[in-house]
Amino acid sequence: MKLILTGATGMVGEGVLHECIQRTDVSQILILNRKPSGITDPKVKELLVNDFYNLSDIETQLVGYDGCLFCLGTSSVGKTDEEFYKISYTLTMSLANTLAKVNPNITFCYISGSGTDSTEKGKLAWARTKGKTENDLMKLPFKGVYNFRPSYLHPTPGMKNTLSYYKYVSWLYPILKPIMPNSMSTLAELGQAMINACAKGYEKQILEVKDMLILAKK
Repeated sequence: MKLILTGATGMVGEGVLHECIQRTDVSQILILNRKPSGITDPKVKELLVNDFYNLSDIETQLVGYDGCLFCLGTSSVGKTDEEFYKISYTLTMSLANTLAKVNPNITFCYISGSGTDSTEKGKLAWARTKGKTENDLMKLPFKGVYNFRPSYLHPTPGMKNTLSYYKYVSWLYPILKPIMPNSMSTLAELGQAMINACAKGYEKQILEVKDMLILAKK
């Protein structure tokens, strides 16, 4: 498979990219970044994007890929509802609509989040925004759309973009995992699940943690 990946300079994207590189059934990964990532690997090709909201100048370079692993995201903390919406919905749909136009025979995997509001009517703006994004992605004419809703993600050792607070909480993972098995997964498991969704598909379009764990082992 040839895959497109966004968010490689963030914790989640870096971890998912790491899994892609290890997989023998992934031959090439095109990473879309605003700035150079510094990642060097024979499988990795990097394309710098000036404006994620207008991708007309790179459309031709997005053709011929089997899957898109959308790992670019942001926290709602410290942002207005409008700022969060622009990044989480408008930017995501910009790439998705472009791919649907030039490369519709592709599987689109989107990292959403636990607590996302599919009704788009709840009290939490971030949850409504994520819900709208999921819903509108599923309306596009892709080969497949899978929305992943991770909760706690245990980081992959050795990654440079792991958020600093994980060094204070990671020790709790082996203690809490048996107690809360459907709320905790590793970043590696998320990556494997996303790759497997592109390779094999899944019976659900919205994947909670328990679905991710099943798909990661397929």
